[in-house]
Amino acid sequence: MIVRQSASIHVCVLRHVSEMVKHTGARHLVNAINADFLPETPTAIPGDRHLKLDMNDIVKAQPDLVAPSTRHVAKLLDFVQSWDKQAPILIHCYAGLSRSTAAAFIALCALNSRTPEETIARALRRSSDTAVPNRLFVAVADKALRREGRMIAALDSMGESRRAYECTPFGVEALQEPNRSGTACKAA
Repeated sequence: MIVRQSASIHVCVLRHVSEMVKHTGARHLVNAINADFLPETPTAIPGDRHLKLDMNDIVKAQPDLVAPSTRHVAKLLDFVQSWDKQAPILIHCYAGLSRSTAAAFIALCALNSRTPEETIARALRRSSDTAVPNRLFVAVADKALRREGRMIAALDSMGESRRAYECTPFGVEALQEPNRSGTACKAA
């Protein structure tokens, strides 16, 4: 088992959660998935370090589906701000493409308030050529973090993603606040 004693954020698909908890040494887990697919908490993750965000992968309200909301963003921001950064966070959704990459982007923006959003988005793209962050989730977070549309604009700077049914698991190191040039952004 590889245990990373760093502030890194990893993303994977639902079917790789147990494997990735072991591989990364993650001790915090975020599920950004509709409740029908919510997995059990892995034994390596204490219950109070498992955030369950019940939402569907939609970008506008639809009957009988749960859209990303201010409640989801508030829970994610509280969870990330309480992270001790002694071991990685693992974030997943069903395919690791949209909700989970949005949650990772939101977390990185929250942790690095002085780092340009575009720098963070490009770090995400370098780490995953399949990342397609859920725009509604990001838009709600943009308002909560008072980013004035910069988070959504940063998604556009990522360029096209490679089409895929699911992501290859990836990680991004937490960014270093003082560096506004973007050189601190790197893959985990």
